[in-house]
Amino acid sequence: MSSEWKSPPRLTNRWMYFSLILFLLLCVNPALSQKAQPENASLPKYDLQTETKIKGVIDEVNLLSVGTRKDFTELIIKNGDDKAHIYLSPKPFQEEMGISFSKGDQIAVTGSKVKQEASDVILARELVKGTDTLMFRDDKGKPVWDSRTGK
Repeated sequence: MSSEWKSPPRLTNRWMYFSLILFLLLCVNPALSQKAQPENASLPKYDLQTETKIKGVIDEVNLLSVGTRKDFTELIIKNGDDKAHIYLSPKPFQEEMGISFSKGDQIAVTGSKVKQEASDVILARELVKGTDTLMFRDDKGKPVWDSRTGK
């Protein structure tokens, strides 16, 4: 018997590389073929055609779950006997900007009146509080905060 060492056949190395490539393709292909979910698909969309202006006094400040966010600020304002629900922005955006709201604050809002589930809400684009004008959306209605971080 000969004691010399023999290298494994090249077929084994090729098969190993082929198996590795096949494995990677099988893992990566499903991830690539998935359709990306539209960003915040359940959020109401700003509509320039329904833009309106409203003034009132803040009656309530609430944090809501809107889309994937659990920290979206809603203001309920009163103007006489009428109440309006105003959706502002995620709370982290307001904290970063140093913005706060309290019951009794007098405000004026420019925003889009849209349906959210069965009720009307106003998606705030601009809000005036005292001498401050706060922008929540650009002139086309696109939010000015980062949708991933809420800031």
